[in-house]
Amino acid sequence: MEAAYKILCGNKVADGVRCIIIPGTMQILRECVERGYYTAFIDAGAVVSTPTCGPCLGGYMGILAAGERCLATTNRNFVGRMGHVDSEVYLASPHTAAATAIAGYITEYKEA
Repeated sequence: MEAAYKILCGNKVADGVRCIIIPGTMQILRECVERGYYTAFIDAGAVVSTPTCGPCLGGYMGILAAGERCLATTNRNFVGRMGHVDSEVYLASPHTAAATAIAGYITEYKEA
């Protein structure tokens, strides 16, 4: 979360990109709130949630339609996991995911 915060803070999510940020636990959520990360995420144009298994299992909150692509920081990837079987899911680090959300295309994170 800190990596995403450092990249997203003061930047905007690219037009047409859904950036969904979900903490792994309530403890992490609390730390994000206390550190001001959620405000920066919202200001950047991201959607933030409580801990849940929504999009990572294709349940809700951003499931993919046929032809859609996703860059996720989850630890599993198989056909149909996050929605339609004709969607594409790429796994990446939080650094790459945050940089990609800003760029609007899959990109490499380069520390300034």
